[in-house]
Amino acid sequence: MIKKQFQTESKRILDIMVNSIYTNREIFLRELISNASDAIDKLCYISLTDDKVSLSREDYRITVTPDKTARTITISDNGVGMTEEELENNLGVIAKSGSLQFKQDMAEKGDDTSDIIGQFGVGFYSAFMIAQRVTVITKAYGESMGRRWVSSGAEGYTIEEWDKDSFGTNIILDLKPDSENEDYSEFLDDWKLRSLIKKYSDYIRWPIVMGEETVNSMVPIWQRPKDEAPDEDCFKFYKENFFDSTDPVSVIRINAEGMVSYKAMLFIPGAVPYDYYTTGYEPGLKLYASGVMIMDKCADLIPEYFRFVRGVVDSPDLSLNISRELLQQTRQLKVIASNIEKKIKAELKNLLNKEPEKYLSFFKSFGLQLKYGVVNNYGAKKELLQDLLLFYSAREEKLISLAEYVKNMAEGQEFIYFACADSVAVAKGLPQTEPVRNKGYDILYMTDSIDEFVVNMLSEYMEKKFKSVFDDDLGFEVESKSEDTDENNQPLLDFVKETLGDKIHCAKISTKLVSYPVCLGTEGPVTLEMEKYFNSIPHEDGQEIKAQRVLELNSGHPVFSALKNAFENDRERAENYCHILSDLALLLAGLPVDDPSEFSSNVWNLMK
Repeated sequence: MIKKQFQTESKRILDIMVNSIYTNREIFLRELISNASDAIDKLCYISLTDDKVSLSREDYRITVTPDKTARTITISDNGVGMTEEELENNLGVIAKSGSLQFKQDMAEKGDDTSDIIGQFGVGFYSAFMIAQRVTVITKAYGESMGRRWVSSGAEGYTIEEWDKDSFGTNIILDLKPDSENEDYSEFLDDWKLRSLIKKYSDYIRWPIVMGEETVNSMVPIWQRPKDEAPDEDCFKFYKENFFDSTDPVSVIRINAEGMVSYKAMLFIPGAVPYDYYTTGYEPGLKLYASGVMIMDKCADLIPEYFRFVRGVVDSPDLSLNISRELLQQTRQLKVIASNIEKKIKAELKNLLNKEPEKYLSFFKSFGLQLKYGVVNNYGAKKELLQDLLLFYSAREEKLISLAEYVKNMAEGQEFIYFACADSVAVAKGLPQTEPVRNKGYDILYMTDSIDEFVVNMLSEYMEKKFKSVFDDDLGFEVESKSEDTDENNQPLLDFVKETLGDKIHCAKISTKLVSYPVCLGTEGPVTLEMEKYFNSIPHEDGQEIKAQRVLELNSGHPVFSALKNAFENDRERAENYCHILSDLALLLAGLPVDDPSEFSSNVWNLMK
């Protein structure tokens, strides 16, 4: 028996196949089972026109048999088998695939029903990751004699005639000996093989049998019609496969046909995973090709702003690279991802409109993610996401959408008014909200640190511009009690600034305070909320970003009169007033006072 050389490849190429293309050695079982499934598919197709095939659909199976004593694993199928020529062409030439040829032949005949998995002809060679020798005993349908193919790697292979009772193929893997760094014996354990079958090949359409038991499920839930897969079953599938004890808010079913055909079952979680807002969280959908798992988490299928969505996508049309471990950036993949994005948006919008309580539950968990999506990439997706945002309404005392706000705007109102603060309670107490509320306009209280960036990125909604209650120009005449001007009170304002020093950028007479004596505003592009946000992020230079704080005084308030009187008659008391007013402005803005002890002392001195 003459050893033959691989026709087009060398030992170096085979080494690259095993050590570089496949980074996970457990892939071997997935590949060999997929090949066995393809062999059965081919014979099943032949049986449609050849009544000599003695098997019915119920007879087909793939068998996996470990032998700890012999240190072998045998994968058997009763599919079409291979002739000697096919052994030469398919196993003797690396990267030539009989499955691909079969699929091309069917396409030329106008038959696109064959769902063949293997296409690249190298999956078989993944066996050499764990095996020191691979033996293939096969008998082609319609032939009287079988063949045996044997190879120990790149040195070559032998083919000889071999008695085999029935058509089909047996692949026998003689495992490599264990070493200090490699435990090949683990693949001889039943539990390990079963777990790999469940992980990668659970939805192969033919039974995969170990002993007397069928290991795989065969028909995935996403392939079943809706009346055979009610939401309750889908929720159970979600919790079992994505390790969540909470029912999802919604299930999205997709059955797309056309240029790219695929089925998907997506879930919007009902609770935030414990690691969701950490760097350790891995987004992505499970990706299957004709029931064979290709990737556990394919991030390319889901946009970052919808990274909370879990689920599966199964398509026979994806262009996979030769290892199946990595997915190429193909047009088909982009088409699927784009369609998934639209389906998720539509489902969320439907929940918002028809099941607001469910949507509210979702938004409390993942609304922050949508807001980050608005800000990211310079607002590239703000039009897609803006309808899904909720903010707390001062009038309604609950979260509402921007569409609801605009719909309920008062007659003559030109702007969407908002106030950024750490909490709703702080926002309610902001002196700057008073003139807007007195005007009868609703205010959106924005309490997430990113909210101000969100509205800056949106700029407007439904042709209504956003306006902060902190703006000097609120778009209407404010009935302020302040009648004096900065010019009339400049000596006093200079005194306030001198007394407070670096605590403020300047002091001025407010044009919008009504019943409050003081408030804290800013000048320049950095607001108080931006200051808090930026300083919550570590900086390499350790320097904090500081807003230019402005102490605004209500010249029509009795407190201002007291300050002015003290300035003219008791400078020490006036200094005390300045510090107290500055600290009160900080507290009203939801900020801590710089020195609680000093603040307390100033109040005590005032009470003497």
